[in-house]
Amino acid sequence: MHKIFGKKEHEKYYDRQGAYIIPIRGDEVGVVETPKGFFLLGGGLDSGESDFQCIKRECIEEAGYEVEIVKEVGSAEAYMLHPTIGYFHPIQKYYLGRLLNKVKEPVEPDHEFKYVRFEDIKGKMYLEIQSWAIEQTWNIR
Repeated sequence: MHKIFGKKEHEKYYDRQGAYIIPIRGDEVGVVETPKGFFLLGGGLDSGESDFQCIKRECIEEAGYEVEIVKEVGSAEAYMLHPTIGYFHPIQKYYLGRLLNKVKEPVEPDHEFKYVRFEDIKGKMYLEIQSWAIEQTWNIR
């Protein structure tokens, strides 16, 4: 499943491929809270990095956890005007997964990983595409 958000303008966009894990535990979803809002665990792919390598690296950086990918959920992209980047085109893949062992403290001090009840986080992610991804994952878990 793939969904497109926003409308592409006749501008040059900064494309950014990303991969994200959506851990579900009971009636809760694992998210990262930052000063800007809630985000999924994951991020942009480094050069030559696979989705799984990116998710593994980002989960250690953002939450300090090793992870297990269960299955791919889908993907989405958005055409948006970012406050600092300008015309931004995130292209994101989403995976249902589990957090395993906590192996270290996160390296990003303003990122706090937490489990939040699905009903409390539904529609409240910083990025609309990530709210959509949580709902898709919740429906197929």
